[in-house]
Amino acid sequence: MFRRRSLIFRTTAFVAILCLSLVAIDCWNSWQARTVQLDQMGVASSNLARAMAQQADDTIKEADTALIGIVERVEHDGTGPAAVERLRKVLAMHVAELPQLDALHIYDGDGNWVANSRQVVPENLNNASRAYFLFHRTHEDRGPHISIPVKSRTNGKLLIPISRRINHADGSFAGVALATIEIDFLMKFYDGLDIGQAGAVALILETGTMMTRRPFSTDMVGRNMRETALYRTYLAEGPVGTAEIKSSQDGVTRLNSFRRLDNYPLFVGAALSKDEVLAAWWRETLWHTGGVVLLVSLAGIVGWRLIKQVELRTKAEGELRRARDALETLNKTLNTLAMEDGLTGLANRRQFDVTLDNEFGRALREAGTLALILMDVDRFKQYNDIYGHAAGDECLQLIGRTIANLASRRPGDLAARYGGEELAVLLPNTDVAGAAVLAERIRSAVRELKIVHAGSSDGFVTLSAGVDALSPVAGKSQPKELIQSADKALYEAKTAGRNRVCTTERSTLA
Repeated sequence: MFRRRSLIFRTTAFVAILCLSLVAIDCWNSWQARTVQLDQMGVASSNLARAMAQQADDTIKEADTALIGIVERVEHDGTGPAAVERLRKVLAMHVAELPQLDALHIYDGDGNWVANSRQVVPENLNNASRAYFLFHRTHEDRGPHISIPVKSRTNGKLLIPISRRINHADGSFAGVALATIEIDFLMKFYDGLDIGQAGAVALILETGTMMTRRPFSTDMVGRNMRETALYRTYLAEGPVGTAEIKSSQDGVTRLNSFRRLDNYPLFVGAALSKDEVLAAWWRETLWHTGGVVLLVSLAGIVGWRLIKQVELRTKAEGELRRARDALETLNKTLNTLAMEDGLTGLANRRQFDVTLDNEFGRALREAGTLALILMDVDRFKQYNDIYGHAAGDECLQLIGRTIANLASRRPGDLAARYGGEELAVLLPNTDVAGAAVLAERIRSAVRELKIVHAGSSDGFVTLSAGVDALSPVAGKSQPKELIQSADKALYEAKTAGRNRVCTTERSTLA
């Protein structure tokens, strides 16, 4: 039973481990695929940021290079009528060569227009209030300055101002050279980037001002980004980095890569939607998981049926085992009933005959001796007549227990009810003298029971015994001769007055 339970346990454990292993392997593979997908997403967003940073840097660099030449020309040639006319042509030529430029402008120290690249000359145009003009008037730095986006007063376009300071010969402030880059030019480049439906790209000043963004909105241009997670991450990890950020603009979680421009105080951000990037992974994972669930279900069903079959087999084997045990018990009981006297508990006549033949054959093979004690309860018929058959049965039972206690001390000895009130003890490897000693002990023990018997001259129940022994000789001896001889001795005991033991001594029976 323990082995069967162990088999069921091992089968159950195997099926469970198999199913769990399939699920674990699928989960691990799916997670690895997700990790690879996110890594590729990070590489893609990083490449986008690099491309955007390069494009923005090149765009601004071209405009700034034009400004360097303009500043040098103004500071060398001045702003006389002839110089301004030549300057206007140069400005127009630069704008024609650089598609990102909306216009080039020159303002004097008071913010008044001096020259620009346009064909139409503006009237009463003064930009002294613009942020870039105020910056250069108060800063002696000769480098480029990128200001917050502005809306053109002439055509209404959103522009990014790039400016440089113009000095007098003594180094004092003489004005500003300004190049304005169309935000639409940058947006055309951004619109060509594959960022999915929920991706986003942006160009931001390091001071935290949004220059432009895709998806584009005029409300986003010039917005303060200092409190956003993207700006704080850039300050913490810049100038190059990647982070997963939930956008403060639209609430979409994206993988953001940011990169500072090499030459100017701006940085770009390229963000790909995490949900979009993982959409294909989710579809593949769902198909995978569905297949694994189906496979695990089939394995579970097969395993469950296998376990049930094992249980049924174990149950059937248990029932067969119990039936076998019951049959064996029944056979033993039947065998006992067949070989045991139901009244006295001693062996019955059938067992006596079988044992006599067996022991006779063994004595013959081993040249041993076999002794027999035949006993008869004296005047037992009168006892039944006087006390009844029930008392007679109790008397025989008590005598039977007494004989069994005295005569069944060796494995080969057999005490049997020979018939009626006749009893017998078969003693292998015992001579007449030894058997007579045992017979006398039995006779005396029965007398000492002091079972009252009014029909006996002694007043108590007694028994008589006849004893004989033989050493069988092949072809000359038969088991029945031992019975006949012992019975003859018993008859002599009865004739001699009962309550005694008689023997027949001989070495062999011819």
